[in-house]
Amino acid sequence: MSVRRPEILAPAGDLESLRAALASGADAVYFGLDEGFNARARAENFSLERLPETVGLIHRAGARAYVTLNTLVFEPELPVVEHLLRGVARAGVDALIVQDPAVALLARAVCPQLELHASTQMTLSSAEGARFATGLGFTRMVVPRELSVAEIRRLASQTDIELEVFIHGALCMSWSGQCLTSEAWGGRSANRGQCAQSCRLPYDLVVDGETLDLGEVKYLLSPKDLAGVRAVPELADIGVHSLKIEGRLKGPQYVSSTVQGYRRWLDGVMAGKPDGARLAKDLAEMSLSYSRGFSHGFLAGSDHQTLVEGRFPKHRGLYLGRVHAVSGKDVLVVPDDRPWTGALGLGDERPEAPAGNVSAPLTGEPDPADVDPRPGMGVVFDAGAPEDKHEPGGPIFRVEREGDAWVLGFGHPGPDLGRVAPGQRVWLNSDPALARRTGELLAEGEPEGRIPLSLWVSGVEGSPLRVRMSTGRFTREAVGTTLLAPSRGAGVDAALLKDKLAALGGTSFHLAELDASGLAPGLHLPVSELKALRRQLVAELTADVERGPARTVSTEAVEAGVRQGLLARAASRPAEEAPRLLPLCRDEAQLEAVIAAGLGEVELDWMEMVGLQKAVERARAAGLRVTIATVRVQKPGEEGYDTRLDRLRPDAVLVRHWGAMMHFLEQPAGASRPVLHGDFSLNVTNSLTAAHLLGLGLDMLTVSHDLDSDQLFALLEQAPAHRFAVALHHHIATFHTEHCVYSHTLSNGRDYKACGRPCEKHAIALKDRLGLEHPVIVDVGCRNTVFNAQAQSAASLVPRLLERGVRRFRVEFVRETREEATRVLTAYQELLTGRLSPAEAVKRAAVHEQFGVTRGTMQVLKHPAANAR
Repeated sequence: MSVRRPEILAPAGDLESLRAALASGADAVYFGLDEGFNARARAENFSLERLPETVGLIHRAGARAYVTLNTLVFEPELPVVEHLLRGVARAGVDALIVQDPAVALLARAVCPQLELHASTQMTLSSAEGARFATGLGFTRMVVPRELSVAEIRRLASQTDIELEVFIHGALCMSWSGQCLTSEAWGGRSANRGQCAQSCRLPYDLVVDGETLDLGEVKYLLSPKDLAGVRAVPELADIGVHSLKIEGRLKGPQYVSSTVQGYRRWLDGVMAGKPDGARLAKDLAEMSLSYSRGFSHGFLAGSDHQTLVEGRFPKHRGLYLGRVHAVSGKDVLVVPDDRPWTGALGLGDERPEAPAGNVSAPLTGEPDPADVDPRPGMGVVFDAGAPEDKHEPGGPIFRVEREGDAWVLGFGHPGPDLGRVAPGQRVWLNSDPALARRTGELLAEGEPEGRIPLSLWVSGVEGSPLRVRMSTGRFTREAVGTTLLAPSRGAGVDAALLKDKLAALGGTSFHLAELDASGLAPGLHLPVSELKALRRQLVAELTADVERGPARTVSTEAVEAGVRQGLLARAASRPAEEAPRLLPLCRDEAQLEAVIAAGLGEVELDWMEMVGLQKAVERARAAGLRVTIATVRVQKPGEEGYDTRLDRLRPDAVLVRHWGAMMHFLEQPAGASRPVLHGDFSLNVTNSLTAAHLLGLGLDMLTVSHDLDSDQLFALLEQAPAHRFAVALHHHIATFHTEHCVYSHTLSNGRDYKACGRPCEKHAIALKDRLGLEHPVIVDVGCRNTVFNAQAQSAASLVPRLLERGVRRFRVEFVRETREEATRVLTAYQELLTGRLSPAEAVKRAAVHEQFGVTRGTMQVLKHPAANAR
């Protein structure tokens, strides 16, 4: 069986990048709208008004157009999204990339034929999660970047949904859709397209209460960029449908170099003739266009020692070597991994590498030998703080070879060589030749001849010529006006048809097949008639291609009808009379505080599951109703986590990912199936998503932390408020990451098999620039969750929430002692019974009052000292 060629999917943040992607041979492009709801709000994006024109440009190049509506949607925005969906469908867009289930529900009602792709922001990481997506009408899912090739292969064997895999570009430190750092620390929501890149900030490592000096390593959460070229052959063999390049915030040079490089490599792989030498050159050029250093990401599995370099958070380019000596305007640079064989010109010995855990570039990264430094190229030196906007660097004026090393000569403008010293690392970070090449490519105009065309010709003497042209998707026919007559010569033969009827230069088409078997030989027709038929059919097919497939688009408002239908499927549940406090515990001491407080139920989030059975037994012995939390995400092969929860027979399960939800929903209904509560990580921000989940069988939902108070109450206006829980007190789970900070910083192990499990011996936190220490906790999958240093409270909203009908208020603990947990529980118990005012409860619990993590646009949390003033 032949292997199907996966598409190369390119980013387009603006028109120039879009044109670069098409000119470079992208099979599909993805882009957002100016009107919002896309995960790259800072990109230039494209307008809905000119979307038909944009789609036409893409289709003429033989490519597919994917529009990103991949953010969460708030209740008041649902009519706006419905309007956008109509415009997208009418414009001929090939597919939507979606995060919020509400967008999929509306899209199916507005235009049933519109293809839907589940964004990586949906955190679909298992076959069970894929079943949730297909139930919403998705035909493709973008798999998380955290899956290895082996896990992708396993997933592909368990589902028929198309798979799209990120193959190149920036890596997110957190699982996509599960990052709340931008809101909590940066004032912007990643789930709303405004990532503040908190992973690119410096942090100090705090181990058991003491700050550990890591020297130059400050960027503990800033991963290298992904270059997944080595995985391409196996991903093609698996049957992955799309190889996706990240980069809607990058320019046309980056887009052109990546698309061309991966297209060449993929074409070679599919032909059985991969060109490794050309790939090395292409990777070097990609590095010069943009790179924080390349890695395989998670495609080869976890490697906690190489994913994060830790010394810089931004573009470095192509690593060249280290400074050996500086003399005047000249700098001698020696590669790290080669013996010193040149004349000593600027010094008398090769310098030793700096002390500490300093590693050479990852094996497999581009080698500077693939692109020797040339005059005009840009250079940057690792001197001073990485965030220094004026770090030394500039264009090379002169290059001399000294054995295996280089002498780089600088002029004006140029680097401040007074700040450059032996031992510093040197990077090539730009190449004007690449920029010129991209400019020349764009100057060529639209690509031509990308769409294969089949041509059938038939006719007999005394009848007109009949011509049929087809692209496979679209077919047009035309009949001539002149009758075929006997010819004195060769007549209308295959050669003449190719020359005149199939003269497709300057169009989007090229001739793939010509069938003239239905044309009688020796017949004459004026050449002008052949040309006229060609022009007519090409014009008609071009219009068809530009518009895309025919669709039915509803002109009636659909939102209210969709909501009504969904809520009608939801099982009724009586409202509780009295408000209820729901404590979530993560250790035995906190559980004892809950038991002592006399509460009726408890949620257990034993993140590593060690001692969970004992905790369940203790809670039951105390008469508590027990809810157990699932893991936050679950990869193929990890289905056993849910099975372990099954065996504990909890009263309820707090489901945190779509796979767990489907696992329990698919169990036979009855006394043995637990009640299901959806956690905040399901990202419920509007009534349509809520109604869909309640209709599937969830009993309760936790509102998303992305909501501010106005957005929350707008949701509760349209959904049954008594079916929601609100996080009354919690440390927001900011990062949820596959990368283990414990393993990276406290061991030399690449994964849990070799790390020695320092998480069992130490407790670490990340200290930010404000001095706040954010706890890092490991779960059963060896994933890390970074919790916000400060607890937050929704106490001020309690009176309005009670009036609206909310009855369940969660209090979550992280590392609180029994005494601290008792103080917090007592304060909120008295708040719910009316014995304390919201302000008094907050003061008693000693927390910073703020609902969720946002008030429309996020407030940056204050330093603790500021709160004390």
